[in-house]
Amino acid sequence: MFLVVLSLCGIHEVRADEMSVEVVAVTPEPSGMKSLFNGKDLTGWVGDSRLWSVRDGVVHGETTEKNPTSGNTFLIYSGSGDTPEEFGDFELRLSFRCNATNNSGIQYRSEWLTERKNDWVLAGYQHEVRNEIDFPNVSSFIYDEKGKGKRLCYIGEKCIRNAKGEKEVTGMLVDEPQFQKLFNLDGWNDVVIVAEGNRIRHYLNDRQVIDFVNNDPATVREKGVIGLQLHAGKSMWTEFKD
Repeated sequence: MFLVVLSLCGIHEVRADEMSVEVVAVTPEPSGMKSLFNGKDLTGWVGDSRLWSVRDGVVHGETTEKNPTSGNTFLIYSGSGDTPEEFGDFELRLSFRCNATNNSGIQYRSEWLTERKNDWVLAGYQHEVRNEIDFPNVSSFIYDEKGKGKRLCYIGEKCIRNAKGEKEVTGMLVDEPQFQKLFNLDGWNDVVIVAEGNRIRHYLNDRQVIDFVNNDPATVREKGVIGLQLHAGKSMWTEFKD
């Protein structure tokens, strides 16, 4: 998992005409990327040690009937300080795979909530992680974990959420047949998340699949922590690397 901080420019409003040029390919990896995972152990991360470990050089999260989670739980990037490091504008690159019994997620610009069902609960933007290929329940859409917006931007959409919380879809980046060819079912999938101001872009296997602009003060998030999700409910496993 690698991350580069782009800037701390804060929130700015983006109009629909600024999204008229469609970019579908991921840009080359920028210089100055910072590794968040050492490939050996969970140094720099905090979470439920019953559920999270490192196996064969990858982050492995798993729930079972004997070791369930009470509510959604997260492995949270804490960095080297006493409090978790927060990121505003950044580019995050990593790979994931999971089974199909449940879903997972990559949390960012999120708040660590206390006094919940477990000690590692996050609220904020989530890059959905699933091992499915039938729309709309697939990987890479933006979910508002513990928030008001729920599914803020569906897979393939270029969209703007206005100040009233109304969504306008301005274009499409990928359709269902294209996604089914793009996604590596049961295997590793590469993700790039780019957060700049109030614009969020998701890339999957080198192709842009989300372009979301949030002008809604009720759901927009400027900065926060990064985390990896294990979902409550059915037993599951999920893995992350690179």
